[in-house]
Amino acid sequence: MTRNEVLDIFRQCNALLEGHFILSSGLRSPIFLQKALVFRQPQMAEKLCKALADKIGEAGFANVSQVVSPAMGGVIPGYETARHLNLPAIYTERVDGVFQLRRGFEISKREKVIVVEDIVSTGLSIRECIECVKNLGGDVIAAACLVDRSAGEAEIGVPLVSLIDYKVPAYAPDALPPELAAIPAVKPGSRGLA
Repeated sequence: MTRNEVLDIFRQCNALLEGHFILSSGLRSPIFLQKALVFRQPQMAEKLCKALADKIGEAGFANVSQVVSPAMGGVIPGYETARHLNLPAIYTERVDGVFQLRRGFEISKREKVIVVEDIVSTGLSIRECIECVKNLGGDVIAAACLVDRSAGEAEIGVPLVSLIDYKVPAYAPDALPPELAAIPAVKPGSRGLA
């Protein structure tokens, strides 16, 4: 699946937004990918996640026992990608600000897993999910995402397979270009919401 094909899916779902957005990292951007609008349409999520599963296989990382994803954003792409890899899917959740496995999910010592996320900007959620898996004795052989907004710059500690790279500008709140500063900021993501 090409970069344009992926972005066309976001456009078809009215999920490629323009304005002034506060990202989960705290950075500001004139573009936001509202993946929830894509995931609400199962046939669109299936197309993207099947392509990601294929890319994971082509990269040689499909020989794992399960897919682990960070909640909330990684749950749907993790599940759907795992379905195409014919693997179980589990997810971590924040408990007192730290990712943990709950709901009877388990990872065995030295179990090989792959972490699947929706969109990577700074890589924070993937790093925290990887840390959770490692603390349980699991072995994260790679991570994967639908869109890598960092275009390979996010350091996550394991190889990252992305369906596409899509580098868009991101600014510190005190270093906004005038045209962005003139637009009211909105926070469309979920991190930090009570």
